[in-house]
Amino acid sequence: MSGLSIPGLCPIYLPGKEPLPPGTTDEDRANLAQIQYYSKLTSGFMESCPAKCALSGVAGFGLGGLFSLVSASFAVDDPMRRSNLQAAAMAAQPGVPPPPELTTMQQTGQFFRETGKNMYRSAKGFGKVGALYAGIECCIEAYRAKNDIVNPVTAGFAAGGILARNSGPQAIIAGGAAFAAFSAAIDLYMHKEPAEDY
Repeated sequence: MSGLSIPGLCPIYLPGKEPLPPGTTDEDRANLAQIQYYSKLTSGFMESCPAKCALSGVAGFGLGGLFSLVSASFAVDDPMRRSNLQAAAMAAQPGVPPPPELTTMQQTGQFFRETGKNMYRSAKGFGKVGALYAGIECCIEAYRAKNDIVNPVTAGFAAGGILARNSGPQAIIAGGAAFAAFSAAIDLYMHKEPAEDY
């Protein structure tokens, strides 16, 4: 007997003897069990705190680099004009020989090197913030065993305070409060109910 059926209760099946989906045979049972095993393994890994922390750090790194690249593309300052202004400022100082004139290729290369450094700096900061926030929120959620608005607000306050720790107690509280408010706003926006059409 593969299952025990009691009136009024759900049927109870022995492990490995559960009913199969329509269109499958007993030969497919091993494949289905293997698919379920790897599915549970993958979902368990994705729900773990180290994985969430690492994924948030990588996503923050990419987003920070993208923001820096976009802001560099909106910059009004021309790299050619900036290098010419720097050369003129250095030439105006007495006793300092003027720097050699840079070619267009050298000025363009200098601009791309500066943009790359700024992108890396911004990406590193965003990645650190993302990993820190995700790690704290995951630990709070695991400790509380709840998924509600308290988790992101608390994690935001803690992450904001940690990021502002070198600026004094007032900055820690202000940074924590600002990050908590931002986290609450984002969480409420992401979890709002869709408007119903009448």
